Amino acid sequence: MQTIISKDGTKIAYGKTGNGPAVILVSGAMGTYVMFEKLAQLLSPGFTVYNYDRRGRGDSSDTLPYSVEKEIEDIDALINEAGGTAFIYGISSGACLALEAASVLGEKVKKLALYEAPYDDSEEGKQKWKEYTTKLKGLITSGTRSEAVVLFMKFVGVPDEMIAGMKNAPLWPGLEKTSPTLIYDAACMGEDRTVPINRAQKITANTLVMDGNESLHSMPFMHATAEALAKAVPNAKQQTLQGQSHNVDANVLAPALKEFFKQ
Repeated sequence: MQTIISKDGTKIAYGKTGNGPAVILVSGAMGTYVMFEKLAQLLSPGFTVYNYDRRGRGDSSDTLPYSVEKEIEDIDALINEAGGTAFIYGISSGACLALEAASVLGEKVKKLALYEAPYDDSEEGKQKWKEYTTKLKGLITSGTRSEAVVLFMKFVGVPDEMIAGMKNAPLWPGLEKTSPTLIYDAACMGEDRTVPINRAQKITANTLVMDGNESLHSMPFMHATAEALAKAVPNAKQQTLQGQSHNVDANVLAPALKEFFKQ
Protein backbone atom coordinates (compact mmCIF):
# COMPACT_ATOMS: atom_id res chain seq x y z
CA MET A 1 0.00 0.00 0.00
CA GLN A 2 1.12 3.53 -0.82
CA THR A 3 -0.24 6.77 0.62
CA ILE A 4 -1.08 10.27 -0.50
CA ILE A 5 -2.21 13.24 1.57
CA SER A 6 -5.58 14.76 0.75
CA LYS A 7 -6.27 18.49 0.86
CA ASP A 8 -7.33 18.47 4.54
CA GLY A 9 -4.31 16.43 5.64
CA THR A 10 -6.00 13.02 5.66
CA LYS A 11 -3.79 10.08 4.71
CA ILE A 12 -5.32 8.03 1.91
CA ALA A 13 -3.90 4.53 1.46
CA TYR A 14 -4.05 2.89 -1.96
CA GLY A 15 -2.73 0.02 -4.00
CA LYS A 16 -1.52 0.53 -7.56
CA THR A 17 -1.31 -2.25 -10.11
CA GLY A 18 -1.22 -2.74 -13.87
CA ASN A 19 -0.36 -0.68 -16.92
CA GLY A 20 -2.41 1.67 -19.07
CA PRO A 21 -4.97 4.41 -18.46
CA ALA A 22 -5.73 5.09 -14.78
CA VAL A 23 -8.87 3.59 -13.23
CA ILE A 24 -9.92 4.52 -9.68
CA LEU A 25 -12.17 2.06 -7.82
CA VAL A 26 -14.63 3.50 -5.29
CA SER A 27 -16.09 1.07 -2.76
CA GLY A 28 -19.54 1.10 -1.17
CA ALA A 29 -20.63 1.01 2.48
CA MET A 30 -17.94 -0.34 4.84
CA GLY A 31 -15.97 -1.60 1.84
CA THR A 32 -12.18 -1.46 1.93
CA TYR A 33 -9.31 -2.12 -0.44
CA VAL A 34 -9.88 -5.86 0.00
CA MET A 35 -13.26 -5.93 -1.75
CA PHE A 36 -11.72 -4.87 -5.08
CA GLU A 37 -8.60 -7.03 -5.08
CA LYS A 38 -9.96 -9.48 -7.68
CA LEU A 39 -11.43 -6.76 -9.88
CA ALA A 40 -8.13 -4.85 -9.77
CA GLN A 41 -6.29 -8.00 -10.83
CA LEU A 42 -8.68 -8.59 -13.74
CA LEU A 43 -8.37 -4.99 -14.97
CA SER A 44 -4.61 -4.65 -14.46
CA PRO A 45 -3.45 -6.06 -17.83
CA GLY A 46 -4.91 -3.05 -19.65
CA PHE A 47 -5.20 -0.37 -16.98
CA THR A 48 -3.32 1.16 -14.08
CA VAL A 49 -5.72 0.44 -11.25
CA TYR A 50 -5.89 2.61 -8.13
CA ASN A 51 -7.67 0.66 -5.40
CA TYR A 52 -7.97 2.74 -2.23
CA ASP A 53 -9.35 2.77 1.28
CA ARG A 54 -11.86 5.57 1.63
CA ARG A 55 -11.27 7.88 4.59
CA GLY A 56 -12.01 6.30 7.96
CA ARG A 57 -11.47 2.79 6.60
CA GLY A 58 -8.64 0.29 6.42
CA ASP A 59 -5.23 1.96 6.33
CA SER A 60 -6.55 5.46 5.57
CA SER A 61 -6.92 8.04 8.32
CA ASP A 62 -9.80 10.45 8.90
CA THR A 63 -10.28 14.12 9.68
CA LEU A 64 -13.49 15.41 11.21
CA PRO A 65 -15.92 16.95 10.56
CA TYR A 66 -16.87 14.85 7.56
CA SER A 67 -18.18 16.23 4.29
CA VAL A 68 -18.80 14.76 0.85
CA GLU A 69 -16.55 17.52 -0.49
CA LYS A 70 -13.63 16.04 1.44
CA GLU A 71 -14.21 12.63 -0.11
CA ILE A 72 -14.22 14.27 -3.53
CA GLU A 73 -10.90 15.88 -2.61
CA ASP A 74 -9.56 12.40 -1.80
CA ILE A 75 -10.49 11.22 -5.30
CA ASP A 76 -9.02 14.39 -6.77
CA ALA A 77 -5.73 13.68 -4.98
CA LEU A 78 -5.69 10.18 -6.49
CA ILE A 79 -6.39 11.59 -9.95
CA ASN A 80 -3.51 14.04 -9.55
CA GLU A 81 -1.27 11.16 -8.45
CA ALA A 82 -2.36 9.28 -11.58
CA GLY A 83 -1.30 12.16 -13.84
CA GLY A 84 -4.28 14.50 -13.86
CA THR A 85 -7.05 12.44 -15.47
CA ALA A 86 -8.63 9.06 -14.76
CA PHE A 87 -11.56 6.74 -15.29
CA ILE A 88 -13.69 6.07 -12.20
CA TYR A 89 -15.76 3.04 -11.24
CA GLY A 90 -18.04 3.10 -8.19
CA ILE A 91 -20.42 0.53 -6.73
CA SER A 92 -23.49 1.07 -4.52
CA SER A 93 -23.03 4.15 -2.30
CA GLY A 94 -19.54 4.35 -3.82
CA ALA A 95 -21.29 4.91 -7.15
CA CYS A 96 -23.08 7.85 -5.54
CA LEU A 97 -19.73 9.27 -4.41
CA ALA A 98 -18.24 8.67 -7.86
CA LEU A 99 -21.17 10.53 -9.42
CA GLU A 100 -20.68 13.45 -7.04
CA ALA A 101 -16.96 13.54 -7.85
CA ALA A 102 -17.56 13.49 -11.60
CA SER A 103 -20.08 16.33 -11.33
CA VAL A 104 -17.47 18.49 -9.58
CA LEU A 105 -14.17 17.45 -11.18
CA GLY A 106 -15.33 17.82 -14.78
CA GLU A 107 -12.73 16.97 -17.43
CA LYS A 108 -10.43 15.29 -14.91
CA VAL A 109 -12.87 12.34 -14.99
CA LYS A 110 -12.61 10.96 -18.53
CA LYS A 111 -15.06 8.09 -18.10
CA LEU A 112 -17.45 7.12 -15.32
CA ALA A 113 -18.89 3.68 -14.61
CA LEU A 114 -21.56 3.16 -11.96
CA TYR A 115 -23.03 -0.08 -10.63
CA GLU A 116 -26.34 0.05 -8.78
CA ALA A 117 -26.23 3.47 -7.16
CA PRO A 118 -29.03 2.85 -4.61
CA TYR A 119 -31.12 5.96 -5.07
CA ASP A 120 -34.85 5.40 -4.61
CA ASP A 121 -37.41 8.00 -5.73
CA SER A 122 -40.43 6.18 -4.28
CA GLU A 123 -42.31 7.67 -1.34
CA GLU A 124 -41.83 4.43 0.60
CA GLY A 125 -38.13 4.55 -0.13
CA LYS A 126 -37.81 8.13 1.08
CA GLN A 127 -39.66 7.34 4.31
CA LYS A 128 -37.51 4.28 5.02
CA TRP A 129 -34.40 6.34 4.33
CA LYS A 130 -35.44 9.01 6.82
CA GLU A 131 -36.09 6.40 9.51
CA TYR A 132 -32.80 4.62 8.80
CA THR A 133 -30.59 7.71 8.82
CA THR A 134 -32.19 9.05 12.01
CA LYS A 135 -31.58 5.77 13.84
CA LEU A 136 -28.08 5.43 12.39
CA LYS A 137 -26.95 8.86 13.56
CA GLY A 138 -28.24 8.10 17.05
CA LEU A 139 -26.39 4.79 17.25
CA ILE A 140 -23.12 6.21 15.96
CA THR A 141 -23.34 9.20 18.30
CA SER A 142 -23.90 6.89 21.28
CA GLY A 143 -21.04 4.62 20.23
CA THR A 144 -23.28 1.59 19.73
CA ARG A 145 -21.30 0.32 16.76
CA SER A 146 -22.51 -3.27 16.67
CA GLU A 147 -26.13 -2.11 16.58
CA ALA A 148 -25.26 0.35 13.80
CA VAL A 149 -23.91 -2.50 11.68
CA VAL A 150 -27.02 -4.57 12.38
CA LEU A 151 -29.25 -1.64 11.43
CA PHE A 152 -27.46 -1.25 8.11
CA MET A 153 -27.56 -4.97 7.38
CA LYS A 154 -31.29 -5.10 8.01
CA PHE A 155 -31.86 -1.98 5.93
CA VAL A 156 -30.22 -3.59 2.89
CA GLY A 157 -32.12 -6.84 3.39
CA VAL A 158 -29.62 -9.21 5.01
CA PRO A 159 -31.59 -12.03 6.76
CA ASP A 160 -31.47 -12.15 10.57
CA GLU A 161 -29.90 -15.62 10.61
CA MET A 162 -27.09 -14.42 8.35
CA ILE A 163 -26.46 -11.40 10.57
CA ALA A 164 -26.29 -13.70 13.60
CA GLY A 165 -23.68 -15.80 11.83
CA MET A 166 -21.67 -12.75 10.82
CA LYS A 167 -21.51 -11.58 14.43
CA ASN A 168 -19.51 -14.70 15.25
CA ALA A 169 -17.25 -14.39 12.21
CA PRO A 170 -13.74 -12.84 12.17
CA LEU A 171 -14.96 -10.00 9.96
CA TRP A 172 -17.38 -8.53 12.52
CA PRO A 173 -14.86 -6.47 14.56
CA GLY A 174 -13.71 -4.85 11.32
CA LEU A 175 -17.30 -3.94 10.44
CA GLU A 176 -17.78 -2.40 13.87
CA LYS A 177 -14.60 -0.37 13.46
CA THR A 178 -15.73 0.95 10.10
CA SER A 179 -19.37 1.54 11.12
CA PRO A 180 -19.02 5.33 11.71
CA THR A 181 -18.42 5.70 7.98
CA LEU A 182 -21.98 4.51 7.33
CA ILE A 183 -22.92 8.13 7.98
CA TYR A 184 -20.47 9.13 5.24
CA ASP A 185 -22.18 6.83 2.74
CA ALA A 186 -25.57 8.18 3.76
CA ALA A 187 -24.33 11.71 3.08
CA CYS A 188 -23.14 10.68 -0.40
CA MET A 189 -26.64 9.40 -1.15
CA GLY A 190 -28.35 12.63 -0.13
CA GLU A 191 -30.90 13.72 2.42
CA ASP A 192 -33.81 11.88 0.81
CA ARG A 193 -31.93 9.37 -1.41
CA THR A 194 -33.64 10.54 -4.59
CA VAL A 195 -31.86 10.52 -7.94
CA PRO A 196 -29.74 13.73 -8.07
CA ILE A 197 -30.86 14.82 -11.52
CA ASN A 198 -29.33 18.32 -11.35
CA ARG A 199 -25.87 17.06 -10.43
CA ALA A 200 -26.07 14.19 -12.90
CA GLN A 201 -26.72 16.71 -15.68
CA LYS A 202 -23.39 18.41 -14.89
CA ILE A 203 -21.31 15.32 -15.66
CA THR A 204 -19.18 15.70 -18.79
CA ALA A 205 -17.62 12.21 -18.78
CA ASN A 206 -18.88 9.41 -20.96
CA THR A 207 -20.82 7.30 -18.48
CA LEU A 208 -21.91 3.68 -18.15
CA VAL A 209 -24.78 3.07 -15.73
CA MET A 210 -25.13 -0.60 -14.77
CA ASP A 211 -27.50 -2.76 -12.79
CA GLY A 212 -28.02 -6.50 -12.40
CA ASN A 213 -31.17 -8.28 -13.54
CA GLU A 214 -31.26 -10.37 -10.34
CA SER A 215 -31.75 -7.17 -8.33
CA LEU A 216 -35.24 -6.90 -9.80
CA HIS A 217 -36.29 -9.47 -7.19
CA SER A 218 -34.55 -8.05 -4.11
CA MET A 219 -34.31 -4.33 -4.93
CA PRO A 220 -36.64 -3.60 -7.84
CA PHE A 221 -35.99 0.15 -7.70
CA MET A 222 -32.41 -0.38 -8.91
CA HIS A 223 -33.36 -0.77 -12.57
CA ALA A 224 -35.59 2.31 -12.57
CA THR A 225 -32.78 4.24 -10.91
CA ALA A 226 -30.27 3.09 -13.52
CA GLU A 227 -32.59 4.19 -16.31
CA ALA A 228 -33.19 7.57 -14.64
CA LEU A 229 -29.45 8.18 -14.23
CA ALA A 230 -28.67 7.14 -17.79
CA LYS A 231 -31.32 9.59 -18.99
CA ALA A 232 -30.05 12.44 -16.79
CA VAL A 233 -26.32 12.19 -17.54
CA PRO A 234 -25.67 13.84 -20.95
CA ASN A 235 -23.30 11.19 -22.39
CA ALA A 236 -24.55 8.01 -20.75
CA LYS A 237 -25.74 4.55 -21.64
CA GLN A 238 -27.39 1.89 -19.48
CA GLN A 239 -26.45 -1.79 -19.29
CA THR A 240 -28.03 -4.62 -17.30
CA LEU A 241 -25.64 -7.43 -16.36
CA GLN A 242 -27.38 -10.78 -16.67
CA GLY A 243 -27.41 -13.11 -13.68
CA GLN A 244 -26.08 -10.42 -11.34
CA SER A 245 -27.37 -9.07 -8.04
CA HIS A 246 -26.09 -6.14 -5.96
CA ASN A 247 -23.12 -8.34 -5.05
CA VAL A 248 -21.79 -8.35 -8.61
CA ASP A 249 -19.29 -11.01 -9.72
CA ALA A 250 -15.94 -9.48 -10.70
CA ASN A 251 -15.64 -12.05 -13.50
CA VAL A 252 -18.80 -10.62 -15.08
CA LEU A 253 -18.15 -6.98 -14.22
CA ALA A 254 -14.56 -6.77 -15.48
CA PRO A 255 -15.34 -7.50 -19.16
CA ALA A 256 -18.09 -4.84 -19.16
CA LEU A 257 -15.70 -2.28 -17.68
CA LYS A 258 -12.89 -3.21 -20.08
CA GLU A 259 -15.15 -2.80 -23.11
CA PHE A 260 -16.45 0.57 -21.91
CA PHE A 261 -13.09 2.02 -20.85
CA LYS A 262 -11.42 1.01 -24.12
CA GLN A 263 -14.08 2.60 -26.34
